[in-house]
Amino acid sequence: MDIGAVIALAIVVVIILVLVFWVVGIYNGLVRARNAYKNAWAQVDVQVKRRHDLIPNIVQIAKGSLVHERATLEAVIQARSQAVTAQSAASAAPGDPGAMQALAEGENMLTQAMGRFIALTEAYPDLKANQTLLQAMEDLRSTENKVAFARQAYNDGVMFYNNKREVFPASLIAGPAGFAEAALFEIEDPAQREAPQVDLDLPDYPA
Repeated sequence: MDIGAVIALAIVVVIILVLVFWVVGIYNGLVRARNAYKNAWAQVDVQVKRRHDLIPNIVQIAKGSLVHERATLEAVIQARSQAVTAQSAASAAPGDPGAMQALAEGENMLTQAMGRFIALTEAYPDLKANQTLLQAMEDLRSTENKVAFARQAYNDGVMFYNNKREVFPASLIAGPAGFAEAALFEIEDPAQREAPQVDLDLPDYPA
């Protein structure tokens, strides 16, 4: 083999190695971006689950005074059950469009049901003075805020991942390599874009 053929072969080998490292670098970047939004989802999952766990306790505390408001109580429990089911599906496939849409709808229904429940409790002086209920409501309000922050972090991660998979040249690799588009956790109801008010005239505490 003459020197020219050796040089040509060396050039081909170098080009192939460069292409391989280039593809590997893009692939690894997509993996890191996907892992990042899934890690952010884990925080959403924790806070949403805590929200679901707090609600039965709140209903249990209040139901003794709301014996004539069975429909409202049942609506909250049913909405929570649907939200828990949707959360389980979303946790199994974070970013899946169908799962995230179902979760958003479930959480929206639960928030609406809780809004009606909270409005009802405000008409009962004994509930407004119930310190156990007030503390449970404060815990719920704190959790709602944490859900909002965690959801924003998740959505930021999803946006980064989706942008990364859609731009050239990563777009040439993302599809064939199985990097599907991830869905945001969006709240369509404008009333849900802020954490629900659940304070029931909570007392002011000194700083």
